[in-house]
Amino acid sequence: MPRPSMQIVRQQQLIEATLASVERHGLHHTTINTISSLAGLSSGLISHYFGGKQELIEATQRYLLDQLKQALLSRTTAKTLLPLERLYAIVETNFSELQRSRPVTKTWLSFWSQAMHEPGLARLQHINSQRLYSNLLFSFKKLVPHAQAITAAKQTAAMIDGFWLRSALNPAPSKEFEQAQTLCKAFIAAVTTQHGETQ
Repeated sequence: MPRPSMQIVRQQQLIEATLASVERHGLHHTTINTISSLAGLSSGLISHYFGGKQELIEATQRYLLDQLKQALLSRTTAKTLLPLERLYAIVETNFSELQRSRPVTKTWLSFWSQAMHEPGLARLQHINSQRLYSNLLFSFKKLVPHAQAITAAKQTAAMIDGFWLRSALNPAPSKEFEQAQTLCKAFIAAVTTQHGETQ
């Protein structure tokens, strides 16, 4: 297996340093210097590889989006899952260990807040929301009538985001994340059971 290029290695180091800086300092106080210091790299590499701090911030959000996508694919690709099982896999992915980690939760919270002011982050957040909704709708349509599937997908997406947010803000989030996952699955089960689906 070929080794990744130095550019890819350095870019990943800077993205990971950005996550660490946001966890430690918050997005507002994260600077080129805090990122480069945590990465142990020259600050000039941020401009060289990304163009600037804002582009690196957006690259970090894209990285988290890709991690979320890959986590779902690992749970579903090349597996024969029933629609209900796939819905549960979507819930599990959104409450996975990575999505619960302090660097990621603090970064997501910062991104959501800043998305109201930064068009680039707002666009990425819209992609994230639409992807979650589309994935849920795909499976719900196999279990309930079309109109109900749309409503169920929107409700479940809102529950996942809402419970994730409440859990991330809790002083002791671990238990809250576990309960959130259970409640989201219970809602899905209730919706599908109304239409005679038990598997």
